[in-house]
Amino acid sequence: MNVVVQTSACVGAGQCALVAPEVFDQDDDGIVLLLEPKPEGADADAATRAARLCPARAITLT
Repeated sequence: MNVVVQTSACVGAGQCALVAPEVFDQDDDGIVLLLEPKPEGADADAATRAARLCPARAITLT
């Protein structure tokens, strides 16, 4: 799995960092930071959940 984030679309809701803290974080303005672009196992499952929860649809999985 590959994770791509569109920081320009991020609204800073923080759901990604809450459900997948090994994959995502937030900067000082609340904008998503991608920590792990190729998560595996449980982290991949968490990234999938984070993408579904993102209100801005700023996370893409391939």
